[in-house]
Amino acid sequence: MPDAAPKPPKLHREFFTVDFDGEWTPVPGYPNGIAYQTLADDFDEAAGTGSRTRLVEFKPGVLLDRRVVHEFWEEVYVVSGDLVVIDPETRAETSYGQHTYACRPPGTPHGPFSSRTGCLLLELHHF
Repeated sequence: MPDAAPKPPKLHREFFTVDFDGEWTPVPGYPNGIAYQTLADDFDEAAGTGSRTRLVEFKPGVLLDRRVVHEFWEEVYVVSGDLVVIDPETRAETSYGQHTYACRPPGTPHGPFSSRTGCLLLELHHF
């Protein structure tokens, strides 16, 4: 079987308007109410190459009730709203608001997550 064609590099994009009223794609495997818009992408998770930049929106009250682990770096910046991190053992909740940031190495368990008011995240994923 021939190798799959490599994914093209990220496109050069100068400033452009992000369409917040446009289409948001549900995050695969996540509950309804968590969706994203990709801003730049040459990310190939299967090959372990590339990076992506995306916006992720949590609707108010949504709950991702499990831990998440992946094999790439993840940086998350809370643009607006609140992101609630739930301790998986005690169920204690810690709320992080606008202008907070996390940087997670590959293999780092994180979550569960919720949002009381809804939130907008800027995520960067890279290998």
